[in-house]
Amino acid sequence: MADEAVERESMEYDVVIAGAGPAGLAAAIRLKQLAEEAGREVSIAVLEKGSEVGAHILSGLVFDPRALDELIPDWRDDETQPLDTQVTKDKFVVLGETGALSLPGFAMPPFMNNHGCYVGSLGQLCRWMADKAEAMGVEIYPGFPAAEFIEEDGVVKGVLTGEMGVAKDGSKKDSHQPAMELRGKYTLIAEGARGSLSKQLIKRFDLDEGREPQKFGLGMKEIWRVKPENHQKGLVQHTMGWPLDDKTGGGSFLYHFGEDLVAVGFVVHLNYKNPHLFPFGEFQRFKTHPEMAPLFEGAERLSYGARAITEGGLQSVPKLAFPGGALIGCSAGFVNVPRIKGSHNAMKTGMLAAEAAFEALGAERANDELAAYQEAFDRSWVRDELKKVRNVKPLWTKFGTRLGVMLGGADMWTNQLFGFSLFGTMSHGGADHEATEPAEKHKPIEYPKPDGVITFDRLSSVFVSNTNHAEDQPVHLKVADLDLQRDSELKVFGGPSARYCPAAVYEWTEPDEGGAKQFVINAQNCVHCKTCDIKDPNQNINWVPPEGGGGPNYPNM
Repeated sequence: MADEAVERESMEYDVVIAGAGPAGLAAAIRLKQLAEEAGREVSIAVLEKGSEVGAHILSGLVFDPRALDELIPDWRDDETQPLDTQVTKDKFVVLGETGALSLPGFAMPPFMNNHGCYVGSLGQLCRWMADKAEAMGVEIYPGFPAAEFIEEDGVVKGVLTGEMGVAKDGSKKDSHQPAMELRGKYTLIAEGARGSLSKQLIKRFDLDEGREPQKFGLGMKEIWRVKPENHQKGLVQHTMGWPLDDKTGGGSFLYHFGEDLVAVGFVVHLNYKNPHLFPFGEFQRFKTHPEMAPLFEGAERLSYGARAITEGGLQSVPKLAFPGGALIGCSAGFVNVPRIKGSHNAMKTGMLAAEAAFEALGAERANDELAAYQEAFDRSWVRDELKKVRNVKPLWTKFGTRLGVMLGGADMWTNQLFGFSLFGTMSHGGADHEATEPAEKHKPIEYPKPDGVITFDRLSSVFVSNTNHAEDQPVHLKVADLDLQRDSELKVFGGPSARYCPAAVYEWTEPDEGGAKQFVINAQNCVHCKTCDIKDPNQNINWVPPEGGGGPNYPNM
């Protein structure tokens, strides 16, 4: 919460939006559309912590255009729009250690079909949307994270940007720029999964009361340029099974798009129990499977990135409105887990919040609760979509991959055909960090060394993510209690931070002369995935925004 005693430069807007992803940009565009239709002016500011719009955006991406069709009906006619690859073929494969079994498409409910969807880059789509928004008069400020929210008399009245030019020791450098206030009549939070402000606002206003805990997966992605003869433009392939065991949820994707490009990704559900598991190592192993390895022969890896994914579904969606604003997109968590899609839902919720905010502004209201947004969501196709798949994740967790996925498929069919579930609405059974078990309960896992051709280490991967942070700045990964980290995270759980991080941020050093290991944080490697904030077994690590513009610079994720 902002310190009211500090005098700051302040800018006033009708609506302030934190995050220039699909939800935030859709909200901004919809507000401007409504204003134009009504012949009114609405001032909008969008803050983006990345160095440019799209720099921190990462998604598979197989894009369902449903929300975009509503927002910009003629988008396909725009020669500058980046989605030029339609899905031509769906393939779902179960992997064993050496073999593979393709599942027939008719086994899946119709809504699982990707017909009519597009393969591409969400980052590029967001850049295109940002151009549209700016042409309509939206002010977008890349390189400025929304670091704190401004609360006065129990009401959110805007956000503070991050302070710039602070040295690692806390002193102010010559380049110092104080934080700025962006005040709004309404504030929309569109930070994506596990947003730093979203987390605080959910706690501050008890938005998760009566809800299930949010669940997450770690998604890792590489983009490869493959040999033309190995490219099948429009092919969408998903796998589950090897290299993960039956008790560990997750799977892979291979999306062929553009000119000989393939998006290769791997997701590990973060409720895994074994602290020895190395998600990045599992991703690299996946590529060596006999069914996968031929794709990479003579190919070139172009980029790498990682990001947490919300997986809790309908039962984990918090209350959406708070005094003075609302949560939109993955700040609330609208990903459809079995479809592995959330961008369309994020966009639609941004549009719904924009419509509620515009109505409130027209009634000369300000900084109250946008109850109309919650009501609109409850009537929306987003909620209907999430309701059909609400038990897939908890069934997978409870029964493991083989049986859980079969039961999840049956449950989707009963929801599709009859509108109800034999399971009702299931509980997730706890937060992801609570699932981690002591190291002594599990055997360490040996991972093969990377070959530098198909498989890689984390540091070379971070290099191709174009990640950069100013060296002399405060560490943005805050450890609350170092003694707890040593006595519990290391001694009880075996130091899983050195493995769950997909960017080699954390390491435990070799013992010093006194026999003690030191916890080292290589913050400059951080790709802002938020896994540490989610998976630390004691919730002892808090991710906060670093200096604006820091982090990955994804060109096409």
